[in-house]
Amino acid sequence: MLADTIAVVLKCYPRLSETFIAQELHALQQAGYRLRLVSLRHPTDKKRHPINDEIHAPVNYLPEYLYQEPIRVLRSWRRARRMPGYREALRSWLRDLRRDFTANRIRRFGQALVFAAEFPEDAGWIYSHFLHTPSSVARYASEMKGVPWSASAHAKDIWTSPDWELKEKLQSAEWAVTCTASGARHLQSLAPCPDKVELVYHGLDLSRFPKPADFPPGRDGSRPDDPVRLLTVGRAVEKKGLDTLVDALPLLPADLHWHWTHIGGGELWEQLKAQVERLKLGDRISLLGTRAQTEIIAAYRTSDLFVLPCRIAGDGDRDGLPNVLVEAQSQGLACISTPVSAIPELIEDGVNGILIEPNDAELLARTITRAARDPALRQRFGVAGANRVHAKFDHLATIGALIGRFEQAGMFGARTLETAQP
Repeated sequence: MLADTIAVVLKCYPRLSETFIAQELHALQQAGYRLRLVSLRHPTDKKRHPINDEIHAPVNYLPEYLYQEPIRVLRSWRRARRMPGYREALRSWLRDLRRDFTANRIRRFGQALVFAAEFPEDAGWIYSHFLHTPSSVARYASEMKGVPWSASAHAKDIWTSPDWELKEKLQSAEWAVTCTASGARHLQSLAPCPDKVELVYHGLDLSRFPKPADFPPGRDGSRPDDPVRLLTVGRAVEKKGLDTLVDALPLLPADLHWHWTHIGGGELWEQLKAQVERLKLGDRISLLGTRAQTEIIAAYRTSDLFVLPCRIAGDGDRDGLPNVLVEAQSQGLACISTPVSAIPELIEDGVNGILIEPNDAELLARTITRAARDPALRQRFGVAGANRVHAKFDHLATIGALIGRFEQAGMFGARTLETAQP
């Protein structure tokens, strides 16, 4: 096995809403690591980001549903059961199945069988993104093959997984990284030793998000022919709070001229559209669906105010640190959001943005009104936000901590990233 080849387990590749993963893969590739991607699902997005075209790693798509490829699964089981670690993996899975008797748990083991049977010959490490399903597949395959593994945890996977499962995965993995301080604290409390979990922010590829040359104050909403432009980028899912935002828009003053643009798909997109129609706001709202990164950057640069009223969903799901907030701030776009999870690690209320309590449409309407009418305030927040992102969230610095973890484990790339220092 080579000391620079990593098998990376992903739930779906490529995916428009996970540019932070593509950015990390690209950086690891630039640092000289050979990557072998393993995806649990086939992509469904009709568009893809340009960065995905720069990632040259082959992708092995595991059976999304076991019944769709029964011969492949059976052939893999016959190979896997002869592996030295098969019985250990089977015992781990049966313990998990007793506590989580679901079709998804069965599917995870079937996918792990295929992963182990088709394991890339040159890979010496398994690295999974998300600590729930992808890490289950990674863990079972690791036990079968006797290959070490590690994981990157994010948000939903931390806050909706039971503690028993997180504890056991952290016990099994060599190490884990996560992208928020709150997530790191929670995982460190469950790990056999806190040092096993490290905070590593995603960072932003600033070559793709250069700082604006200037920061014009923008519109004030006083002209009907030039309304203040509100923007939200993010999937229409419960934790984004987009229904609260749509409820807030009719509460804006009649003399404030505005237009809201939403970019993103998501399971609640049709409900969002129906809510807009019910409130008769269609002529002041553009629901654009998914868009390529170049279009999103253009939207950041031509908007006046970014609004993302995140919340904790009913099932406990929540954002970590939404990358779209980092992106918007990098372009000098003032942001309104909420103090949920790790958002205060980026936005300091009244310094480089505004944070309000979630699920309050009236408060959100008043906050939007104040910021929309005050271009100078938005300009001040925009400058402060761009300066903070470009000083603290450069991915070339943050990727160094991840590379340091791999190096400590004996995985060495070519170290071609000049600033990728642990």
